[in-house]
Amino acid sequence: MKFLKVGRVAIITRGRYAGKKVVIIQPLDSGSKSHSFPHALVAGIERYPSQITRRMSKARQAKRSKVKPFIKIVNYNHLMPTRYTLELEGLKNVITNDTFKEPSQREEAKKTVKKSLEERYTTGKNRWFFTPLSKFISIPSGIRWVRIAYRLLLTINTGF
Repeated sequence: MKFLKVGRVAIITRGRYAGKKVVIIQPLDSGSKSHSFPHALVAGIERYPSQITRRMSKARQAKRSKVKPFIKIVNYNHLMPTRYTLELEGLKNVITNDTFKEPSQREEAKKTVKKSLEERYTTGKNRWFFTPLSKFISIPSGIRWVRIAYRLLLTINTGF
């Protein structure tokens, strides 16, 4: 797809990392041998940095500024692109399809992604990328949704 390009920020909509922000490192429109569907190699933030105040010590600020990254192959159907872009120089050479074959290569790639994301965070660029999505965006699903609707009907009908 022409709008899913390198550097585009997207949100994962399904799976373990649903609701997490990612950067597209390498889009593969036609797929590959191992993954025959259109997909993208992405790097994202599993654990966002915590809030910092001026009163905190430098050590505490450094600890709360840490980012836990992840790298993943994601189907295009599970990506929601945003209007934002993020230029992470040098990650295209670090993360390839071969990176996912061996765990040691994967860990090395995660370390380089972590270093570049933390550097980007400390300089103050792309603040939106380093904030988690609002908790109010998610819609209750399944049984929980039915219970909420039932409670609403009870309060409307009984006046309590």
